[in-house]
Amino acid sequence: MCEQTGWSEQDSATYRALAEIAVPMRREFLASLLCLLPFGKDESFRIVELGCGEGVLARAALTAFPKASVLALDGSASMRAHAAALLEPFGPRASVEPFTLESIDWFSRIDGADCVMSSLVVHHLTADGKQRLFREAHKRLSGRGALLLADLVLPQRAEAWRLYADAYDAVSKRQSIERAGDTALYDRLVAERWNYYRHPDDAETPSPLSHQLGWLSDAGFDAVDCFWLQAGHAVYGGYKARGGAGALSLPDALAAVDAALAVNAERARWHT
Repeated sequence: MCEQTGWSEQDSATYRALAEIAVPMRREFLASLLCLLPFGKDESFRIVELGCGEGVLARAALTAFPKASVLALDGSASMRAHAAALLEPFGPRASVEPFTLESIDWFSRIDGADCVMSSLVVHHLTADGKQRLFREAHKRLSGRGALLLADLVLPQRAEAWRLYADAYDAVSKRQSIERAGDTALYDRLVAERWNYYRHPDDAETPSPLSHQLGWLSDAGFDAVDCFWLQAGHAVYGGYKARGGAGALSLPDALAAVDAALAVNAERARWHT
């Protein structure tokens, strides 16, 4: 989450209320990012997360990789407060700071990092903004670095728009029933017009996946690929070097995400 045109603290509150169903297959979505990190479980490395939101992904990464550290950036004051509380047990391994996504002032905070990671934030950048981010990330990351994104992608044909819209509704409704036993959360999601593929919003500027993969390659990244896709939500990115010691299995990644989500849910119950 970030300070972009059209996003407010009310939007942050709405997202926190709907997050468990608003992200298709959220567990797998986030766990995929952890599996793609090119580091062994016991390696020391530094992540910069763009738009950390509640801090769930950062907490999962710190749990799965006990020697990693995370700089979590967000433009929403309420999200930063939420993330700081969620990450407090990790002490100096975690820090939460403000940023404005569209600015270039924060690029220096990538310098020497081993991974830039982001979930549902980069689609707020224009095409030019995404390309600038990709170039700066490649220039500033360490030699073993990676840029890993989980985000909305723009369909290029009407058939894909319809598919993504229908798939998003279907998975959100199913998740609402699985989580709460009814469709109340899904009904609120519909009322909030949260399905971008049903209700396009000028404040959202996703780009076609194929374009972004090309921009990543143009920026110098290697092994560029889309690794996961569901209802218009893709996990994609690239690496500065081939090879790596990445060894986190999907079951281990899911366990770390589940633990982070459980703590987040418990904290939410105590603060309602």
